[in-house]
Amino acid sequence: MKDLRYRQVHLDFHTSEYIPNVAVDFDPDEFANTLKDAHVNSITCFARCHHGYLYYPSKVWPEMIHPNLTKKDLLLQQIEACHKVGIKAPIYTTVQWDGHVARNHPEWLAVDDEGKHINSQDVEEPHFYYTICLNSGYRQYFKDHLQDIIDVVGIENIDGFFMDILFKVDCNCPKCVEKMTNLGFDSKDKTDRISYSLEMLHEFKTEITEFISKRVPDASIFYNSSHVGPALIDSLNEYTHLELESLPSGGWGYMHFPTTVRYARNLDKEILGMTGKFHTYWGDFHSLKNKAALEFECFQMLALNAGCSIGDQLDPRGRLSEGAYDLIGHVYKQVEEKEPYCIGAKALTEIGVMTPEEYYKPKDHDLGLPPSLVGTVRMLQELSYQFDIIDSNTDLQKYKLIILPDDIDYSSKLEKTLKEYTSKGGKVIGSYHSCLDTVNGRSDLYGVSYVKESPYYRDFILPNDTIGKDLFQEEYVMYLRGAEVISEDSTVLMNTIKPYFNREGKKFCSHQHTPSSGEIGRPAVTRKDNIIYFSHPVFKIYRQYSPIWCRIIVNDAIKLLLENKYIEHDGPSTVLTTINRQNNENRDIVHVLHYIAEKRAENLYTIEDIIPLSNISFRIYIGDKNVKDVYNISNEISIAYDEKDGYITFTANSIEGHEVFCIEYN
Repeated sequence: MKDLRYRQVHLDFHTSEYIPNVAVDFDPDEFANTLKDAHVNSITCFARCHHGYLYYPSKVWPEMIHPNLTKKDLLLQQIEACHKVGIKAPIYTTVQWDGHVARNHPEWLAVDDEGKHINSQDVEEPHFYYTICLNSGYRQYFKDHLQDIIDVVGIENIDGFFMDILFKVDCNCPKCVEKMTNLGFDSKDKTDRISYSLEMLHEFKTEITEFISKRVPDASIFYNSSHVGPALIDSLNEYTHLELESLPSGGWGYMHFPTTVRYARNLDKEILGMTGKFHTYWGDFHSLKNKAALEFECFQMLALNAGCSIGDQLDPRGRLSEGAYDLIGHVYKQVEEKEPYCIGAKALTEIGVMTPEEYYKPKDHDLGLPPSLVGTVRMLQELSYQFDIIDSNTDLQKYKLIILPDDIDYSSKLEKTLKEYTSKGGKVIGSYHSCLDTVNGRSDLYGVSYVKESPYYRDFILPNDTIGKDLFQEEYVMYLRGAEVISEDSTVLMNTIKPYFNREGKKFCSHQHTPSSGEIGRPAVTRKDNIIYFSHPVFKIYRQYSPIWCRIIVNDAIKLLLENKYIEHDGPSTVLTTINRQNNENRDIVHVLHYIAEKRAENLYTIEDIIPLSNISFRIYIGDKNVKDVYNISNEISIAYDEKDGYITFTANSIEGHEVFCIEYN
């Protein structure tokens, strides 16, 4: 995509027909100047909303223009005003949600195996969440709608298209059943239906991208499914860029974006992160996010190689909120100042984390992010490691260490790939079932044999001078059942300890699990050459319970294998760090963030306060590069540093929210 803007707003305008005087207060110059003053340089504006109404003077469906829209050319005025002040204005339209279509064309709706319309959000009426089937007559309707937009807006005025709500759906309508049958899918099998749905989505995107590209060759194109992951790979060519919708307070949570972007940034597409100015979720009118929360969400995007997009919803009367754009402007002013140190920067990473999401079955399409993956991301962030999320098709040689968290399905192909990787000096850490042949038992990769699942739903580990050396040399509970393995041609680094008995039948002790019996059990951690294996699902345990001893033992294992860690610091584990390289400028950029998310409310996490840190020391690996200067970009005053054995060490007097340090080389 040409000229991806880093300071975008996604301006929702889903407006009920029962609201009068829509856009009556809209003033194009005020609109554009408000955006410009808030340092916004791109804004997505509405052609059509989920209610099904149009906000432009349609030639094909004038009856579908919002019935109470006072300015029938609202979209045209928005685009013209934005372009006058150098702001891009890509066009939004909905795809699989449309209240008007649902009411007037029920034959176009997806149906379940009982013939009922599919309510994808599972909320009571009234709503616009009945899902439209893209195999129906709606597909031509949608193309006619796009052509109508192009004809009315004009090719020269179109920056791009944001097409919202495209997802796989378990549709049993006659046309889907017919197409499934023709392609050899079993329409009575849910897995086959979902598999076909994926193929149909890919077919639709290919058709629509070709349609748009022929008519508006320079338009940006994005299809929003609220998540970017391995399932997107087959359709990746149909996108000009990626936008990662991730409102932490709106259901995604604060771990969604850092997990998703670490995968997406390796797909060779420019990326925007997307959060919202809302306290909760889309449509939360007259609410504002805490300033510190919006800062963190946007600055984290920069640190993780993405531009920024903030979601807003235009008031029905057509005026932008003064409070919202004061908030957005506060953040985007800082983003604008930091942009030169972010655009074109590529992450420096030492670890590749394989995603279990790649191994989701089609019928498991609503599982969300794998807990083991989220646990790994949290753990590595807290330990200040630099890492990507990868899949089995990634070139592993880019990484010094590969981590297989808990649930990576076994295959002889993957096992062979990992053996080839380690034969060339690569290191591997695996856990629980990851690439473990639980059917045949023997694992040549790890040098262990799988016997069965542990008979104990909770057992214990016993730290020693190699693994868990900073822990007390006594038992620590492992909260999830592990795999029972026997060491064959591997070294046991740590053992499990058995409880007196399992909590089952008539036997129990106290409130939770039975205590340690002191009897040594099966191996907990083994090593074969440069491969370390944990028999417990340590990453899922960390996601669910966050025991510090799991982080400590994993860190000890990483230290046994990994040399030249990119970033070390003596701050708390709440400090997040990344390091990015700008090759053209011959410099490395170190981002340091310190914001603490709290669950002050029952239903969401948020950030309210910035808690400054003082005198934090950093040790940065630079290899054989020759340093010219080190400075904080906020003031560009040089920082004293020491250089030794391929590292530089310096102290930051203050870390307040987000600090960015530049290391320039000769």
